[in-house]
Amino acid sequence: MTELDAEDGKLVTLARGAMGRTGGGSGAAIRDTDGRTYAAGEVDLRALRLTALQAAVAAAVSSGAEGFEAAVVVAGRLSDPGIGAVREVSPRARLVFTDKAGAVFDILDDAADTVVQDG
Repeated sequence: MTELDAEDGKLVTLARGAMGRTGGGSGAAIRDTDGRTYAAGEVDLRALRLTALQAAVAAAVSSGAEGFEAAVVVAGRLSDPGIGAVREVSPRARLVFTDKAGAVFDILDDAADTVVQDG
């Protein structure tokens, strides 16, 4: 398993908590360049659908975040449209993908989205 630093580990905990609170299939958390964190679960309303990552980005940007250091997606997909939102704000932000238990399976660690796989 890929070891995360303490700050990224905190994001995993926040994302798993958001997933649990909302009862959704995934959760996400993002850290801005000021060190503030935002966590969210999926939004599945008739009038609005967001992945957990999109919801976390929306919460951060609407709170004034100007850049991102890292994001974690728990039980999400590498095709998540929220990746584009993260990259629009911060092309070099680290994106970590974990399973539901929090075990890392992919890391997108730069603008080229180089994938680091555990295996």
